[in-house]
Amino acid sequence: MDNIYYSVVEALIFASDEPLPANEIVNAIKEIDGADIDISVQEIDEAVNALNEKYDMNGHAFKILRIANGYIYATKPDHAKYVGFLSTEKSKRRLSQAALETLAIIAYKQPITKPELEAIRGVNSDYTLNTLLEKNLITIKGRAETVGRPLLYGTTDEFLKYFGLNNISDLPKPREIEEIMKDEDFQEQKRRIMMNEVEEELEKETNDEGADDEDTIE
Repeated sequence: MDNIYYSVVEALIFASDEPLPANEIVNAIKEIDGADIDISVQEIDEAVNALNEKYDMNGHAFKILRIANGYIYATKPDHAKYVGFLSTEKSKRRLSQAALETLAIIAYKQPITKPELEAIRGVNSDYTLNTLLEKNLITIKGRAETVGRPLLYGTTDEFLKYFGLNNISDLPKPREIEEIMKDEDFQEQKRRIMMNEVEEELEKETNDEGADDEDTIE
């Protein structure tokens, strides 16, 4: 692949709001420069590696990540605390504890049926499943070959993007999860999430009481 295409690859990934698959990059180049251009998916991957090496060498705060079978720009982990402080997107899409538990079970046990899920959690999961389906974090994969043929649930590409994974095999192993949960940064993030949930619940109760007072006045 000619060196000129390194900057083209860089530009295409930079311009994309979603993880951009290598084959789409190849197609874009061939559409513009002709189908006879000698360029492959493997060469795109090599170009991404070369770009990341350049970014590391120059001390840039970002790199190209492989997520959901595509490429996307992201800041390095060292800067996550600072970026996270300013970002509100995650808070808007924050998942409840019940949703996270349900999603974790589905991710590790997929494909899994609702009865199997509820047997593990010990509670009804109708509302949580609907929430995760609405957020496109899970999808229906088919039906189980058991009595009643219940629906089978699995994760989506949106799930991979939400958690910054390239594919489902990148999920941390149980031993790694234990180490993460002991990490001080994780504990701090957990404390903030819990405080935010408490504040939101208090705000909701206040708004409900205000609405009741207005009804009384009328």
